[in-house]
Amino acid sequence: MSDGRVLEKEFEAVSRIALRENLEGQGFYVFQIRHAPFRLLLGSGRGVSGRLSSRRFLGLNQEMLVLIKSGLPILQVLDTLIDRAETGFLLDALRDVRTDVRGGSALSEAFGRFPHMFPQLFLASLRAGERSGDLPVTLGRFIAYQKRIEAIKSKVRGATFYPILLAIAVVIVLAFMMLYVIPNVTSIYADSQTALPLLTRIVIFIAEGSVATLPVWLPLSVASGFLARSYFRTETGAFQLDRWKLRVPFFGELFQEYALSTFCRTLSTTLASGIPIVQAMQMSCGTLNNRHLEQGLADAIIRIREGTRIAQALEQTGSFPAIALRMIGVGETGGSLVDMLDDVSEYYEGEVERRLHRLTTLVEPVMMLSMGLLIGGIVVAMYIPIFQMASTVG
Repeated sequence: MSDGRVLEKEFEAVSRIALRENLEGQGFYVFQIRHAPFRLLLGSGRGVSGRLSSRRFLGLNQEMLVLIKSGLPILQVLDTLIDRAETGFLLDALRDVRTDVRGGSALSEAFGRFPHMFPQLFLASLRAGERSGDLPVTLGRFIAYQKRIEAIKSKVRGATFYPILLAIAVVIVLAFMMLYVIPNVTSIYADSQTALPLLTRIVIFIAEGSVATLPVWLPLSVASGFLARSYFRTETGAFQLDRWKLRVPFFGELFQEYALSTFCRTLSTTLASGIPIVQAMQMSCGTLNNRHLEQGLADAIIRIREGTRIAQALEQTGSFPAIALRMIGVGETGGSLVDMLDDVSEYYEGEVERRLHRLTTLVEPVMMLSMGLLIGGIVVAMYIPIFQMASTVG
């Protein structure tokens, strides 16, 4: 700190760049920023429980915008929000914000004391509104951005929910058949002298092996999952996982297009609020939600700070398709970068929706067909000997 004290604290932020920017803006000198891989496992109190859901945060912003537009002084706006807030971490934060504002702090500075609860883009929108003297406009622009991002997130969650649920159900059914049904049916064949078909012997061998090695592979699977989760929470592991995500067929392009759409949408919103390009890109970097893309963008920000054109710096990352670079270059040259970023975002949002439609129309039937054949094959394999014994008796 400026007074010479050395502090060590935990914060939640969308990225290292955004957290460093926020802390340095508050007067801190940042020595090191590192992840806390076991924080979620051990719990960290307010840092985890203090996270607002998207719907609740959107509701808070909409209430604040309505109250500000009505002409109420900011202290009365905060009083109203406090009266409507439920007991919990949000109420405590709003009370602290009101105390700071009443003591002379700016609204953005008061909310900025809670970086784990309020995102950097929200704080930047408040700062931009305070500088321009038109807080309702910048806050309304942020709400529109938030609604757009939540809409595309909802579509992604809706498209992936059913395939994931189907996969979990199939795994449970297969485990039940392999560990319980097949061993019981096998006991029927043990007393008979009927030669079992090859398919039946293979299924029985797999089932018996699964039961015999259950005390070994079950704890090993749990331990492997725990170790993998811990590794992927480290900086190196998370970077490798994010890079691998971009290389997965079909899904890699989906991840990249979704990341680029949110990045362009965020960058457009921050630039429209009057935030300088370098700071706007630093704030937008965290919305990529991919460390491999974030690293390339961080290098691009350095080149832009040195004087390189935006489109040229983004081209050197290798992550932006040619059509996006051309549109950004045209917007940069013609002074319509904000509008072009909106167009790029809308284009890739459309691409994401198209891929999600393909996912729901192609992946689900393929999964149901393949899993039906697998389970049906197991059932047939176990009932063939019964039919053979019945025909022999007949």
